[in-house]
Amino acid sequence: MTPLGPFRTSDVHVPDPYPLYEHYREHDPVHEGEDGWYVFRHDDVAAVLADRRFGRGGLPAPLPADCPHLRRTASAWMVFMDPPRHTRVRALVARSFTPRVVERLRPRVDDIAGRLTAALAEEQRADLVDRFAAPFPILVISELLGVRADDRPWFRARAVDLQQATSARARRRSDAFRVADAAARDLDAYFRTELARRRAAEEGPTGDGDLITALLRGADGKPPADEERLGYEERPADEEPLGDDVLVGTCVHLLTAGHETTTNLLCKGLLALLAHPYQLGLLRTRPELMPAAVEELIRYDSPVQMISRRAHEDGEIAGRRVRKGDKVTLVLGSANRDPRRFPHPDRLDIRRDARRHCGFGLGIHYCVGAPLARAEAEIGLGRLLRGLPGLRLAEEEPDGPVRYADDLVFHGPSRMVVRTRY
Repeated sequence: MTPLGPFRTSDVHVPDPYPLYEHYREHDPVHEGEDGWYVFRHDDVAAVLADRRFGRGGLPAPLPADCPHLRRTASAWMVFMDPPRHTRVRALVARSFTPRVVERLRPRVDDIAGRLTAALAEEQRADLVDRFAAPFPILVISELLGVRADDRPWFRARAVDLQQATSARARRRSDAFRVADAAARDLDAYFRTELARRRAAEEGPTGDGDLITALLRGADGKPPADEERLGYEERPADEEPLGDDVLVGTCVHLLTAGHETTTNLLCKGLLALLAHPYQLGLLRTRPELMPAAVEELIRYDSPVQMISRRAHEDGEIAGRRVRKGDKVTLVLGSANRDPRRFPHPDRLDIRRDARRHCGFGLGIHYCVGAPLARAEAEIGLGRLLRGLPGLRLAEEEPDGPVRYADDLVFHGPSRMVVRTRY
């Protein structure tokens, strides 16, 4: 195979992009494409992610000016921030969203997964995306944020609408940004109401098991209300408090960032296991391997295939000259299949030490929700494997059981039809 001009995501076979990645990784690992640079090797991707000379540089250019709600909401997402603002917002979220908080949430996550699995067991044939993988993370983040149960169907619909603003979806439908802007407006109003409701409580925010309250306490300079006080540092007196725009934007970001990625992780993880019966059998026999299996599944077929950075100054990546302002796309899916880092990378091995994968990023933008994503994957896949021993793809579907979304960034099936029993 030889390159046919600059690398374009439109040229990639979405269900299996890895052969094309391999070609560029071996022959042109820091490739100059039509819209900037593409970086394919693990060490180069990791180096850029750890280098402060490369940052986010604000909102993506495609967001139109006539979407004020979408622009205001997304501008408060830490994923689009650089230090020092990013440092403050991330510290607020990290202090409120600790592994200990996630550990306390595990029984509720397991209960949600159990109820969804039980409902699936009643159906002989079902779309796993619609019936399990998509609602599961929305229900979990709703629990974490303290969203009332009767609000959750509305909440999920707004999350789906907001995702229409991704570049791939915006190319497919003319009203994508209008739909996303309306969802941003609705979610903004919802979370401002929730903030006001907590502030109006007789004793003020209590911090009991609710991430919105924990964020509010942190932004107001108050210590956590429970054992998370350990390591708490008061905000400097001369430091401006974070405003409600940041709090609201952070709540919306937590909703959207953990929704589609976890959906893709669950679906593609199950697809990989079904395609490797020995690994699936090993995991069923030895469920204690599930944490390592989740890391390997993320490495093997990453839920997010690409992320981008902007060069803040002139520099080099593996000898290629990069100019200030250049866009640099880091191909995480390629980095995670780099044989220089992972021997026999196209082989799924749930006993592999895959912990240095790039699936959650690296450096200051390492995914703050990674502990929750891991817990959701471990619990969700575990429930499916235990509760549905006959789970398999519905191969008799006329157009095939799996249909991928036309999106190489948030990469995964939009439809995955399964049989739930023998």
